[in-house]
Amino acid sequence: MRLVVVGGSTLTAGIDGISAAGANRDAMLHTPSADLEILEYGDVTLAPAVPVSPSGCPTPAVVTRAVRELVGFDVTPLGAGLARSSAAPTVDLGDGPGRDVREEEPVANAGELFESAREFARSLPDSALLIGETIPGGTTTAMAVLRALGERAAVSSSLPENPLALKRRVVREALAASGLEVGDAAGNPVEAVRRVGDPVLAAVAGLIVGATAAGVEVTLGGGTQLAAAAALARHAGVEVPVTLATTSFVAGDESAGIEGLASDLDLDLRVTDPGFRGQEHPAMAAYVAGEAKEGVGMGGALLLAEREDVSMAEVRERIVTVYDRVTKTEKPQP
Repeated sequence: MRLVVVGGSTLTAGIDGISAAGANRDAMLHTPSADLEILEYGDVTLAPAVPVSPSGCPTPAVVTRAVRELVGFDVTPLGAGLARSSAAPTVDLGDGPGRDVREEEPVANAGELFESAREFARSLPDSALLIGETIPGGTTTAMAVLRALGERAAVSSSLPENPLALKRRVVREALAASGLEVGDAAGNPVEAVRRVGDPVLAAVAGLIVGATAAGVEVTLGGGTQLAAAAALARHAGVEVPVTLATTSFVAGDESAGIEGLASDLDLDLRVTDPGFRGQEHPAMAAYVAGEAKEGVGMGGALLLAEREDVSMAEVRERIVTVYDRVTKTEKPQP
């Protein structure tokens, strides 16, 4: 199975309190590019630092890379509005980050991103595809898209306490700026992304549509952001089975409502527990405390490990190895 990870940026991430996918606002701009480098090389190369939350929780890319080193799956990085260049061999689908979702048209090139990703997926030789994402601020844009489509607007968060009140306010402002009412974009997924989404959602939806049309088995490795992408694909006419592989941290977050969202969208929900509870290592303890929860294909990678009979103990041991590598290496200066 090939893992395709779509990395991109939205200026929505700059809203205070929205995301913990980076130590500060400037670091968040580098997060997707750094995540792609960690998946490809096992460490950052061009990016100035390893993505960590303000409290020091490391990126889920560390977990996905650890599983890759044990299982050996291929990774294809796609760029959909990266704010900073990545040294990973990235297929660029579109230039420039998405604008703040509260602006009138945050993803003007949503149609082009969707079509480029659809055609890319149709060209892949694989019979099965695992899709992941990395975009700070993406749960808020996912909520806006779900509202525009008229779907259940439940999303998770990279923060221990999901700032739902803030997200709902931002989504109300986004819908008002776009002139959309709840459900106005039902059946028109590209319009939903163009007016209240982010570039990664457009690309992931295109991948799902293109891959399923080609008879490829699709697994979405992630949480509520990828559920939102699945909603876009359903509204584009995709009716075939799609699996959503997520972590126990997302499944255990009542505010995320992932089980209900997956049921609404007829997704086969698979939940994997990596056994972080009781582990004092910083690469694991923060997840138990409610940070990060998912991202960069983590849930899908853990499911692959299970399918390949790789124990979670082996995964945890390799996570420590990857963590030590990425935190001890001297990083290039920006």
